[in-house]
Amino acid sequence: MDGDMEILLVAPPGLEAVLAEEARACGFREPRAIAGGVVTAGGWPEVWRANLVLRGASRVLARVAQFRAFHLAQLDRRARRVDWAALLRPDVPVRVEAACRGSRIYHERAAAGRIARAIRETLGAPATAGRAAADDAADGDGREGGTAGGPAPVAVKARIDDDLCTISIDTSGEPLHRRGFKQAVAKAPMRETLAALFLRQCGHDGAEPVVDPMCGAGTFVLEAAEIAAGLHPGRARAFAFEKLATFDPAAWAAMRDAAGAAPAPEPGPRFFGFDRDAGAVAMARANADRAGVAAWTAFRQQPVGALEPPAELAEGRPGLVIVNPPYGARLGEAGKLEPLYRTLGQVLRERFRGWRVGLVTSDPRLARATALPFQPAGPPVPHGGVRVKLYRTGVLG
Repeated sequence: MDGDMEILLVAPPGLEAVLAEEARACGFREPRAIAGGVVTAGGWPEVWRANLVLRGASRVLARVAQFRAFHLAQLDRRARRVDWAALLRPDVPVRVEAACRGSRIYHERAAAGRIARAIRETLGAPATAGRAAADDAADGDGREGGTAGGPAPVAVKARIDDDLCTISIDTSGEPLHRRGFKQAVAKAPMRETLAALFLRQCGHDGAEPVVDPMCGAGTFVLEAAEIAAGLHPGRARAFAFEKLATFDPAAWAAMRDAAGAAPAPEPGPRFFGFDRDAGAVAMARANADRAGVAAWTAFRQQPVGALEPPAELAEGRPGLVIVNPPYGARLGEAGKLEPLYRTLGQVLRERFRGWRVGLVTSDPRLARATALPFQPAGPPVPHGGVRVKLYRTGVLG
């Protein structure tokens, strides 16, 4: 249970360093950002804890074996030496995925098939070779074989890079942005994991108010409220590691229960979402109810031009405005959206002095249209089929 192994926390490309900061703040051992994720180490309880507490990780992979393999027969033999019985259950179906790069073994489906056969014949588990699904290819580590999907509850991933085969188990199952609370969504919703990392980039730690002028289904507002409430993102969902031979139900229950319930909020909400679409506002409220943060949040229907600091905040207590407006890639030519961005910028400059701003967009022209004093933009990040950047300001004067 406590033996060390390498743990890969998959991150949206471009935000690996931000996830490393979160992992460090959560007490994970010497997290190190690499392309596509963050590497740390620990035993199986640390794997469970990563799935439970990390807001920005897309999924958690446990690296369980590594060996050289120069051809398929050698891959077959060495895969049979892995102690599958210590890792997998014979009654749980397994899907094996492979990714090959710069190796003499180049046929990915054949490589996955050899490992699947090794699992079937040494353990007796129903194992099949599968192709990586694409449910979070935009922010996953394709080099590790993509994502979990399909009927098998457990995915084994083989990465053969320069003839070195690394075998990992996807311990998350469903991507970690699927918290289980945001069941109602608007168009082009932002993933919770991405929203959490953008909030961290903006310096939000739960202590300040947050306003989203175009909240849609409420992702930014819900994430900010959960951070303030100390609610772990994985508190209400199931994980693939619960189907492994290494799983200890009693230890997991104790870990999850130790998080406790959310503390009582300060009088009145601190996290606010606005949208001109009444349907989006209704969805956001329903999502907040499911997440247990309704008392921390308020959602209202109004256009951007009517935005003001919420009256509930004592003496206009400043905080963070963070927004993911529509961009041209989703709703037509970017030029048609410039008036919306100009209005947003004017409102924030005139009415939100003392606040900071975070804005997500795919087009730097739209960011410039706000005339806000943005700092250098963050790295491009895949989102919704486009690459977006986070634009941040300091405190508005």
